[in-house]
Amino acid sequence: MSTEVNTALGTWSELFMLLAALVYLCVFICFAWDMASHSKTLSEAEKRTAARSSSRSRELVGAGGGATSAAGPEEPERDERNDSGAGNRAGSRRGVSEKLEGQVADSRMGYGTSERRPAARAAIVLMVMAFAIHLVAVVSRAIAAQRVPWGNMYEFSTTSALIIAGIYLIMLIRRDLRFVGVMISGLVTLLLTMATIAYPTPVSPLQPALQSYWLIIHVSIAVASSAIFAVTFTMSILQLIQDRRERRILDGGEPGWAFMRSVPSAKTLENFAYRLNSVGFVFWTFTLAAGAIWARDAWGRYWGWDPKEVWTFVIWVVYAAYLHARATRGWTGTRSAWLSIAGFLCVLFNYFIVNTLFEGLHSYSGL
Repeated sequence: MSTEVNTALGTWSELFMLLAALVYLCVFICFAWDMASHSKTLSEAEKRTAARSSSRSRELVGAGGGATSAAGPEEPERDERNDSGAGNRAGSRRGVSEKLEGQVADSRMGYGTSERRPAARAAIVLMVMAFAIHLVAVVSRAIAAQRVPWGNMYEFSTTSALIIAGIYLIMLIRRDLRFVGVMISGLVTLLLTMATIAYPTPVSPLQPALQSYWLIIHVSIAVASSAIFAVTFTMSILQLIQDRRERRILDGGEPGWAFMRSVPSAKTLENFAYRLNSVGFVFWTFTLAAGAIWARDAWGRYWGWDPKEVWTFVIWVVYAAYLHARATRGWTGTRSAWLSIAGFLCVLFNYFIVNTLFEGLHSYSGL
């Protein structure tokens, strides 16, 4: 493997990375602006609708009082005929849906045809631009180093941020996930900022332990699964917030958090996060297996209880418990959301703490 590096191109890569971070920051601001303006628009529309409904109700009561009283004796019979378990459950579901109507977004997460959200449109356009600049920065780093660009913490962080942004943009093609744009763009900006400030590493050749084709296979799948877990982490946080809102609405209280009107119901968020976590878990399983095979080639054993190996297995156990508990034990709602959040916190601990502070065979972060 060639050990020559192009330091000039590496410097240009760092400049492109800084430019990408600035554009991602603009994306974050635009998404936050959209969140504020869109929630205000929805709130005003809801007040107008409530005012019209109240006015129509008063008119109907004033005009049809006699007919209402005449029909009164027949009402109990109708209630008795419908007083069955299935009818109660169906009525309860309809009642919940009616109370939540207008307070949560469409469960299909499709794009609306009549709404105008210029800030969200600007955010998406800017995010595509930021992703393109980011991609140029990562590719130029790879060319400058004459290798894949994930040999140290700086490169891990910048490449992970690129994959997170890419997966989010791909999802935006099919689903209206603008409601997680603030958290995703904020996370990507944070990763690039930390890479620049905390993990600055000049372009250099790979350490001997990393000079293997397994680096491409093992790390690329690990980064992809971590990016998926990052998206589900944001959805699980929103699920907890939305669940609290829905409980307040059903209890007759003020919902609060006006921007959450543009977010689907807690159940919809949970189901979508579960499907994504299933995909991420398959990727992480392959990451664990590929790492064991690489360890056999590099150190002559499949498993050695190295801190990095242990925490990779811990992450696998947490997400396996999440999938098992939700599929077979009925752990839905907030319990599944907290398990999903716990899994990603383990990913972050493995990424930022184990990689940098723990001594072991994987201590080649470049710091």
